[in-house]
This record gives sequence, structure tokens and C-alpha cells, in this order.
Amino acid sequence: MADPSARHPALTAALRSRAPLLWTNPYYDPDACAMAPGLDPAQAQARLGRCAGLMATVFPELQATQGRLDSPLVAVPGLQQAMGRVAGRSLAGMPNGLLCDAPDTGTWLLKRDDALPVAGSIKARGGFHEVLALAENLALQAGLLDPAGDRRVLCSPRARALFAAHTVAVGSTGNLGLSIGLIAAALGFQTVVHMSLDAKAWKKDRLRNAGIKVVEHTGDYAQAVAAGRALAAGDPSVYFVDDEHSAHLFLGYAAAADELSAQLHRQRRKVDAAHPLFVYLPCGVGGAPGGIAYGLKQHFGAHVHCFFAEPSASPCMLAQLAYGNGDAVSVYDLGLDNRTEADGLAVGQASPLVAPLMTDLLAGVFTVADESLFGGVHLLYESEGIAIEPSAAAALTGPVHLLGSEAGRAFLDRYALTSRMADATHVLWSTGGSLVPAEELEGFRRRGRQCQAAQWAESEVSGG
Repeated sequence: MADPSARHPALTAALRSRAPLLWTNPYYDPDACAMAPGLDPAQAQARLGRCAGLMATVFPELQATQGRLDSPLVAVPGLQQAMGRVAGRSLAGMPNGLLCDAPDTGTWLLKRDDALPVAGSIKARGGFHEVLALAENLALQAGLLDPAGDRRVLCSPRARALFAAHTVAVGSTGNLGLSIGLIAAALGFQTVVHMSLDAKAWKKDRLRNAGIKVVEHTGDYAQAVAAGRALAAGDPSVYFVDDEHSAHLFLGYAAAADELSAQLHRQRRKVDAAHPLFVYLPCGVGGAPGGIAYGLKQHFGAHVHCFFAEPSASPCMLAQLAYGNGDAVSVYDLGLDNRTEADGLAVGQASPLVAPLMTDLLAGVFTVADESLFGGVHLLYESEGIAIEPSAAAALTGPVHLLGSEAGRAFLDRYALTSRMADATHVLWSTGGSLVPAEELEGFRRRGRQCQAAQWAESEVSGG
């Protein structure tokens, strides 16, 4: 294969500089919302609905929502104003030229998957769905479950004895492993999480403390996944949850679109031609943001525009969509090292299941420097009192890129959206944080304060 980095030399140079940027997808079609064969989010919605009673029984934390995995959707006017102030001074590498608290920038909302019960991250949506699908299938095959029967039988002693003979394995940087491990262990499965050696120690400790076996591998996330997949291949009693290829994970994430739609309706937020919806989603391998974007397109069609947020060192979905041309492309092919503090987003190559689905469905990708991640953690806590982990802060600069950059303004003009921004809704998807130890959260905020202080000083010296 020819060197893919030569296809777009200006973009390659910009990516290698590590400066945050917005790439708008030249193949984007706002009307692209056709359902792919075999990928109907209604399948996941139905499974999660019929398993709600089981979930409320297994996890007392879900009794208040009758077994549903729901997270709050909250207005963040303080963050919107704070981002406006820092964007005007190019803080943390964000674009200049925008006051985000101006009336023509719409309403900002935070989708708080960092506060999802039980597993504390967006990964619970796909992980729980995949394990529930496995449990249903095994119980049906064993004659323990009637197709129309009460799913609470899946936590009976007979079912637990059946599941104990099976192992659920997954490759993860932490959050997916925790969601898979918690529900699999709760139903009686043996559980194994394959992780890279440099994954966060506190995440490994939390997994082990939950009774989940952790196997560490040299190399990055993709190599840990490959090692786990290979170890599972020769053992029929091991079910490997493949984050790179799993339709069950993807559809579990896609089911979140129903939840967001209902929340917007309750808040009387219109989504139509005059009231566009912009959604900003942190992206690792692509399953979670891809599934949500796919589900939202089924709901809102041309009126929703989804953007992924990726670390400057690890823009794997941008790399695949911009450079792929039928070939698999990794960030290493572009001269990037995939080294970032956003461990959940430190992925070198995008999911081969998800990337093709995003070809004309995704509006664009913006990149975020690590300093912006920590700065976002600090700004969100100072302005709204909400504590998240750095990877979850990746989405926070989305509206700044869209509204304050040349590429973003060109996108709005191209799709006749500029005059509609006063009535727009911006949803920033926060993906994790509630299970992070308090001392780690304080460390994130402390680093964010240091980044802000240093960059304010730099701005003053440069006349910003």
C-alpha cells in the first residue's frame, strides 16, 4: 500500500503538528440515515426493555429507573460562558474569535453518561446489552428460558450454574472491561479483561476488586484486544466481546438515541430544520460514538449533525475516513504515536465495523490536545460542579471548533445552518468519571488549573 500520509499533505502536516483542528467530512450527507442490514437499534431497545426487571433485581442502583440505564441531560450555562471566555484568548489551543455566551450560539446541554448507574461510563450501554444477549441465548439453548418468559430467571440458581461454566472475556482500557465484568460477574459468568501494561493502575485495581481477572499485555490497546481474541479462539467456553467488530455493542450504544430523544422532548427542545441538533462524542475505537450517531440519524435524519472528538495523538477515525480509500489506516501511518492521557481514547486504528458506516453519516472530527482535556475537566468542575475524567472532557470544545473556526463556519454556511444557530441545541456527551477515585479526580483538576494558569500567562505575553 502506498504511503497514505501523502494523500493529503496539508492535513498530514496539521495533524503532525498536534495543534487542535476541525476536519469536516467531504463525503457527509445530512440525509444519510439508511439502516444497515442487520443493524436495527430496535433489537437492542427490545432486549433492554424485556430485561429491565432482571436488571433492577441484579443491581439495586437501577430500581429507581425500573431497570433502565438512563443518564441526566443537563443545561450547562456556566460552562458555555466559561468556554466563551477562554476561547476568546485561545486557551488550551482552542480557536480564537468566538464568545460562546453570545445569544447566537444556541443552548448547550451535557449528556451525563459519566453518571450512569453501576458502571459509571458510556460503556455500560453496549457492554450490558452484549452480555444480556449472551445470557438469553445460552438460557434459551439450555431450555431454562421461554422466548416470551420473564428474564429474571437469568439470575436464578440454575441459570447461574449454567453461566459459571462460561467465561466472558474482553480487551479494554478499563471502562468497557468494568461494564462487561460487572454484569457478567453479577449473572455468574467467569470474567477476564485483557489490558495493556500502560492502562491506568486505578482501573486495573477497580476491576480486580470487583472479582474480575485482569491479564496485562505489552503493546497498545489494539494489541491487547488481539491477544485476548487469540486466547479465546481456541476455547469454546470463552465468549470474547470484540470491541472492534461487535454488532451487539454497537446496537446497545445506538439505543441511547431513544433516551436522548425523549429527554429533549421533555425539555421542549425542538429538533427540525429551524432547530438543528449538534452532538459531540468522544471517540476511541468508534463503537460507542458510532452507535449513538447511527441511532440519532434514525431519529432525526438531516436535522442532527454528529462530530467525534479524538486526541491529537490518536485521531483514528479521522485517519480512516480521510485517508482510508478502501485500505485500513492507523494513526501510526500518519507519523503519530498514539500516546495520550485520554486512555479510553488511545486507539490507533478505528473499528472496521463502524468506520464504513460513518463514511457519509459523520459530519466531522475535531482533535483535542491533552492540555485541553485537563483544562476542560477543570472548567466543568469550576463552572458546574461536575467531575469527569479527562477522556470525557474531549467533547467540551466541540461547539468552539464548530462556531469559532474557519472550517466550522464553512460547514455551517455549506449546509445553510449559520442563520439557525441561535435556535440550535448542542449536546456534549460526557462519557465517564463517577467511578474515578477522589484523589485521581483532584489530580485531574489540579493539572487543569496549571494548564489554564500557564496558558493565560502565555496569552498575556503574546497580547491575546
